[in-house]
Amino acid sequence: MTSILVLNGPNLSRLGSREPEVYGSTTWEQLVKSLEAAATSTETISVRQTNDESELIGWIHEALDLQAEVILNPAAFTHYSYALRDAVAMFTGAQLPLIEVHISNPHAREEFRHNSVISGVATGVIAGFGVESYHLALAALRSRR
Repeated sequence: MTSILVLNGPNLSRLGSREPEVYGSTTWEQLVKSLEAAATSTETISVRQTNDESELIGWIHEALDLQAEVILNPAAFTHYSYALRDAVAMFTGAQLPLIEVHISNPHAREEFRHNSVISGVATGVIAGFGVESYHLALAALRSRR
């Protein structure tokens, strides 16, 4: 059985109401249901969100311990969390995939969003396709097995 953790950083629980012109109208609850429903008979998908950097890093460590694949939307932590970057970098040594995901295209937004400290240590990055970015990441994980 393949375990997939879909980990999300700050403010993503506000999907549907937070800047719908940027993030769309899909609610957090709808996103969670769609990802959980996308699991195959040989997968478990657990979707989590936190506004706490420490908790997110703990989940990254848990994924490593479980040998789980990860889809990560680091949200605002993307741009400055070197602690999160260091945790994500451990996936390379463990030969586990971790896909960085963004709902919007950070490069089409404010300049401070153009830099990701996570991208350089992620297996890949998918951005700008709305909540479909998560499903594209799921397809990318499956294609690597």
